[in-house]
Amino acid sequence: MSPRKLRRLAAPLALVALFVLCWQAWGWAGLWAGAGGGLFWLLLHVTRLMRIMRRAADRPVGTVASAVMLNARLRGGVHLLDVIALTRSLGERLSAEGAEPQVYGWRDAGGVLVRCEFETGRLARWHLLRPATLPPARES
Repeated sequence: MSPRKLRRLAAPLALVALFVLCWQAWGWAGLWAGAGGGLFWLLLHVTRLMRIMRRAADRPVGTVASAVMLNARLRGGVHLLDVIALTRSLGERLSAEGAEPQVYGWRDAGGVLVRCEFETGRLARWHLLRPATLPPARES
């Protein structure tokens, strides 16, 4: 089994293991305690998601304070949601709807673009693209 499939199954398997251990230790009371713990964990993740999306809604789509700093802080394998949390902005979609890999971009005020490619929701590749240098203005 590939590591991606194992990662996808880790949380549900941990939850089932929690329920089994709670049942064996305390019976029905333990099962209810385990369910409460699982619900608490779920609510923590939903709260994090809502906080990230609220922050991203306050900024224009595809903007970031510094594309160079974003490029330095990115690392492979992180989720799209983590990149949105890092930029505090939703990315500008650069690929077609439903296309794989999903490509998003973030641009700073100087026009520098960070182009990120996500495969199955995780950052696979990213590139820092600087605008073409303009020739100096001619004075007459």
